[in-house]
Amino acid sequence: MNKQEFRFFDRLRVRWAEIDAQKIVFNGHYLMYFDTAVAAYWRALAMPYAETMEALGGDLYVRKATLEYLGSARYDDVLDIGMRCTRIGNSSILFTGAVFRQDELLVSGDLVYVFADPHSQTSKPVPESLRKVLLGFEAGEPILDVRTGRWSELGEPARALREQVFVVEQKIPAALEWDAADADAIHAVAFNRFGLPLATGRLVLQQDAPARIGRMATSRLVRSSGVGRQVLDALIEAARSRGVRVLMLHAQTSAQNFYLRAGFAPHGAVFEEAGIAHIEMRRAL
Repeated sequence: MNKQEFRFFDRLRVRWAEIDAQKIVFNGHYLMYFDTAVAAYWRALAMPYAETMEALGGDLYVRKATLEYLGSARYDDVLDIGMRCTRIGNSSILFTGAVFRQDELLVSGDLVYVFADPHSQTSKPVPESLRKVLLGFEAGEPILDVRTGRWSELGEPARALREQVFVVEQKIPAALEWDAADADAIHAVAFNRFGLPLATGRLVLQQDAPARIGRMATSRLVRSSGVGRQVLDALIEAARSRGVRVLMLHAQTSAQNFYLRAGFAPHGAVFEEAGIAHIEMRRAL
């Protein structure tokens, strides 16, 4: 087994609490590593686990777990936990995991899950929609559908996301969130393979001023998984295709690094907007 057999990896660093009297990772912790990697795998599919399982009318239960130990990880080692969906049966799903220290295989294992009714815990057939998502991801298919369009097309999912993030979570007054710019803006919304909207943003074209990206909102369930970046990239491309030369945005200071990685640079001093610290950032196209 080698790294090339895996499309997905979850990286971790061994903590002091995870080593035993032999100064190596205690054998039981590798199951925790695999379980954590499975949770990260679901995020990589842009699939909020609890909400998706509820919509599918079932849940996944571990039926069998096997591990094979080939080497030992030690305190402060950086490990890559490979995880892949190996087989889908009628009601079962087999995941294969592997723990690598650089290219050295330390532990391999299999996790067998059964899709079942959450109340009776009796098995049910794996839904075809879930089967397609898992097989599609392993085949390298896109896991997101990022759409751009007008408020008349995307306003409903965009409004729901912005209300949850800005009004509910950040407690921004609703009167400050909604404005006339929505009607003429270009909006982007990222949907997962189940059609669930996960992130949104908008592009406002301004006369005699840089085009402005704003209202970037990502569901807390998939933050730091790349979903927001795909929305930002779609808005940048929409601006470029319309001949925009300079883009600007007002970034919350907590999100400044997100925009730095996308090529934006600070422009001016920090200021307050809607009671939250912001900084203007710009990018030339």
